[in-house]
Amino acid sequence: MLFLVAALLLLGTLMGTAAFVPPAVTAAGATAIAVWLLVFAARERSPRRHRN
Repeated sequence: MLFLVAALLLLGTLMGTAAFVPPAVTAAGATAIAVWLLVFAARERSPRRHRN
């Protein structure tokens, strides 16, 4: 998953909208996306409690 984030960051920096913003903004956005993906993965892997 982190490889995918890194690949998208590199592609976005070289060719996409991220090429027009400062590197610090791009890094902050990439960090926010990575944290969001890690939280999502942790929530998906955690056992769920079902109420009856």
